[in-house]
Amino acid sequence: MSETKNQKPIALAADHGGYELKEAIKSHLADLGLAAEDYGTFGTESCDYPDFAARACKAVQQGSSDFAILCCGTGVGMSMCANKMHGIRACCCSDSFSAEFTRRHNDANALCLGGRVVGPGLACTIVDAFLGAAYEGGRHQRRVDKMMALENQ
Repeated sequence: MSETKNQKPIALAADHGGYELKEAIKSHLADLGLAAEDYGTFGTESCDYPDFAARACKAVQQGSSDFAILCCGTGVGMSMCANKMHGIRACCCSDSFSAEFTRRHNDANALCLGGRVVGPGLACTIVDAFLGAAYEGGRHQRRVDKMMALENQ
């Protein structure tokens, strides 16, 4: 985790289905000494996940955050929205291996989690794996370049 110390704040967002998980992750990040910027939602009242995915991912697009962590009921809706945004490489993960290797091999910059899929303990382990891994570049760069070229088609 020391790799992310002294970095830009992590952009956090959730809808009502991921609110409680977002709050647990925010507390975990604070315990680790990592800064986070919360883009909402701020309660469990029904709301639309695309609005919150867009807010957090815009922070990544604009460079005020290096990473976004997005939570909804399954993580899938947030992932789909985030991946519509230019420059965002979002992954929906429910295990730490996938979270680590999507950073290492795919240079993912947004992690999506399901509040109805993973509990807070596992979610924090997944977050640690994601934030603790570094993009390896090398042979993976060609593939990431091809993936990102799809945005322009």
